[in-house]
Amino acid sequence: MSLRAFFSTVVGGLVLLTLVAATLLVVLTTALERMASTLSESVEGVRQAEELEVDLLVHSRLVALPGAPILADPSRGRSPPQIEADLRRQLVEMHGTASTQEERGMVAEVQTQVYAYLHAQQAPLGPGLSAAQHDAAAMASLDAALRSLERLIQINVGQAQEARQRAAYWSETANVLGLVLGLLLMMTLGLVIFWLRRFALRPVTALRQAMSGFGRGGRHLRAPEQGPSEIRDMAHTFNEMADSLTHQQEQQLAFLAGVAHDLRNPLSALKLSTSLTGRGEMTAERMQRTLALVRRQVARLDRMVGDLLDATRIEAGKLELQPEVRDTRELARSVVELYQSGDSGHTLELVTPDTPVLVRADPARLEQVLTNLVSNALKYSPSGSRVEVSVRGDAEQVVMAVADQGIGMSPEDLKGLFIPFQRAGNAKQRAPGVGLGLSVSRRIIEAHGGHIEVESQPGRGSVFRVHLARVSSAGPPEPPPPADEEEPAGTMH
Repeated sequence: MSLRAFFSTVVGGLVLLTLVAATLLVVLTTALERMASTLSESVEGVRQAEELEVDLLVHSRLVALPGAPILADPSRGRSPPQIEADLRRQLVEMHGTASTQEERGMVAEVQTQVYAYLHAQQAPLGPGLSAAQHDAAAMASLDAALRSLERLIQINVGQAQEARQRAAYWSETANVLGLVLGLLLMMTLGLVIFWLRRFALRPVTALRQAMSGFGRGGRHLRAPEQGPSEIRDMAHTFNEMADSLTHQQEQQLAFLAGVAHDLRNPLSALKLSTSLTGRGEMTAERMQRTLALVRRQVARLDRMVGDLLDATRIEAGKLELQPEVRDTRELARSVVELYQSGDSGHTLELVTPDTPVLVRADPARLEQVLTNLVSNALKYSPSGSRVEVSVRGDAEQVVMAVADQGIGMSPEDLKGLFIPFQRAGNAKQRAPGVGLGLSVSRRIIEAHGGHIEVESQPGRGSVFRVHLARVSSAGPPEPPPPADEEEPAGTMH
């Protein structure tokens, strides 16, 4: 699991918990608000019913004894007509505050009975109706209204108790949910800390220790590729870098050993030659052989040192070219004649077209490349075999090829053919060298804007082809940019 996915999951979980908590808070607040409203309406209904009950009792008392000294409400100074107006107003208000169907039905019943009471009180005494009967009818209506008011009060009290119970239930539910959400949050934080310590911080610590140990010289140390994918990728990259650095160090040590060995051979030959000159009389023939040996060893040393200097210049991006338009046939002929003048034991052939094949290049560097290719072809080919140097061209490019019938190379050898200081296993036994010639040659050709390709099979020889842009004698193109602009330092292949 990657750190990005882990933190996305954690953040998503926290966002989900937050949404759940916010939703529950909204639901709880709405429920409590609704229950508070119900409780307030119930209290208001009880107050209105009790006030209506008191006004009915006061009114019945005021009208019970007509002509008596009490003619007004003793608490508020209202007359019976004023109390009757208040009763009608209170009934209208009770209709407005009734919240349930049952409460509205009871308010309607109270209204009917209150109006019946008022009508009974205001009805005149007719024939056959005594005052006692009149008062009894009014009191019966009053008792019925009071009983209805008591039932209305009980309904409101029941509603208030039910709202209180619901509020208590929601409060308990909120407490439980809050505790659960708090525990989930604490567990999430605990799991995040545990996961980070075990699966993120521990691999990071191991990677830091491996890097620190590797920097102190522990070339065998590698970082464990474990933990989140980002840390595994970092560890894998570090391990690849450590392997590359270790391999480069091994190559450098092998290169130093190869250079020391290759320098020792010509130096030993020179030492032997000089020691022979001091023993007895030196004949002219013996002196010529000794000088020839010295010249060959000095040329060999010069070629090795030249390759090293060229590799250093190329690596520093300071390879200087002096391009000019030249016929590649003449360059190839001069190289072939150089090797034909010696006794190489090979058949060296030159194949060129009849017309000039012009390129814009540094002739000395181009001869250096051809010399290196022909020298390799002769070194790695059996005595008496044929080596062919050919030049051909079309409208756009020139191809200079060197083909031999030598030991050839496998596909694995071809992969590292142009890597500096690296030589194929069969080449190490056939001829000495430090493995810089082909690398330097390719970089020289690339500095001219061309490229080198090779075809080879084990036991069937190799063909090296140098591709360069062709120019016409009428108008040569602009010279290519210098080598330090073509490829910056640090890009040796």
